[in-house]
Amino acid sequence: MSTHASMHFFAENRKLRIFLRSLFYFFLVIILGSFTFVFFWMVFNSFKTRVDLEAYPPIWVFNPTLINFRNVFSQTPFFHHTINSLIIGLAAVFFGMLFGLPAAYSIARYKHRYLALSILTTRMVPGICFLVPWFIIFRKLGLLDTYFALITTHLVITLPLITWIMIGFFEDIPEELEESARIDGCTRWGAFFRIALPLTKPGIATTGILSLIFSWNHFLFALVLAGPNTNTLPVVVFNFMDYEELDMGGIYAAATCITFPVLFMALMIQKQFVRGLTLGGVKE
Repeated sequence: MSTHASMHFFAENRKLRIFLRSLFYFFLVIILGSFTFVFFWMVFNSFKTRVDLEAYPPIWVFNPTLINFRNVFSQTPFFHHTINSLIIGLAAVFFGMLFGLPAAYSIARYKHRYLALSILTTRMVPGICFLVPWFIIFRKLGLLDTYFALITTHLVITLPLITWIMIGFFEDIPEELEESARIDGCTRWGAFFRIALPLTKPGIATTGILSLIFSWNHFLFALVLAGPNTNTLPVVVFNFMDYEELDMGGIYAAATCITFPVLFMALMIQKQFVRGLTLGGVKE
């Protein structure tokens, strides 16, 4: 190949790479923009009055108001629901970790593929399939509107998710490290606590925040099994809906208040979250 032909080939190849990269970022901006716009629209409309919200076409320039947020805090026990969501979500994540981490480790080390598939199937089953039996059982036991009932039901959300995600993290740990520890006198449980868990901290952080988000946002279980004492934050949004009217301003404001705590928690552990998402992405 001549020098002129080589230069032409590399120039064309460089143009192709630039085009493909531009195309990638174009679609990336579109996808991220569509998700970001939904969040922006929720926050944007939470500062509108009812008249501005009902205007068509939508009004982009208006006088912002905090009346919707005042209604959220005055018409609902928002802080009580927040405490309930924290208690139920953190407890569901804690017990999910307590049972899910050893289960994921066992599946990863002993290759229980069918058990892993059954756990994934449990996660894929709609929650309403469990709801009716749970309601009957908890009503017979007098456990409706209790933390025990809500935490137990939310384990169906957190436990399969934690187990399934952590299987991959444990599989990325070289078994030679644990074998060396066992040669030095460490038991299987000792290797799990001293070798496996410390090496998967980013994965644990990622799985924990994802599980908490799923538990935090879950609505159906709280709607049926909870009551005045244990209602969670998603029920706050439901309080602004009835058969006579739909308070869109209150819905937007309540949804904004519910979203920001989870967003804040995700930002607090951002580094661990990103490390957990990329761990194992590069193989040597």
